[in-house]
Amino acid sequence: MSTDIAADPQSRQLVVFTLGSEEYGVPITLVQEIIRYTSPRPIPGSPSHVEGVINLRGRIIPVVDLRSRFGAYGDRPEEAKIVIVELPDSTIGMTVDEVKEVLTVSSDQCEPPPDGAGDAEYLDSVAKLDGRLLVMLDMPKLFGDVGY
Repeated sequence: MSTDIAADPQSRQLVVFTLGSEEYGVPITLVQEIIRYTSPRPIPGSPSHVEGVINLRGRIIPVVDLRSRFGAYGDRPEEAKIVIVELPDSTIGMTVDEVKEVLTVSSDQCEPPPDGAGDAEYLDSVAKLDGRLLVMLDMPKLFGDVGY
């Protein structure tokens, strides 16, 4: 099967992370690095899902709590990570529960988000993987012009 994926020009390599029991994927090409969670410095007046900023080797990077952004509940685990993503106009950190794996997903494993998935325009597609569902995120739409 790996040859099928390698031959599929639409296959994508994803960094897979969890929030609670849900799995999400982002294109590996956008992931700059993954760091251990450190408490960001709060910024007054920022949206509630923006935890604050961190200083990463001299760069000030906003950190978004994806649990809060997605309306998910629960406590942040001690092993939480910050995934640093590089977008065309910005670099943003995302707080996630756990980074699980790097995975290649072929186009025939993916479907568009179903109707009724809410107003989540940042959902790229859903991959069906051996009994698992992996929600792939459209990062530019997730962190678009509306301020994270």
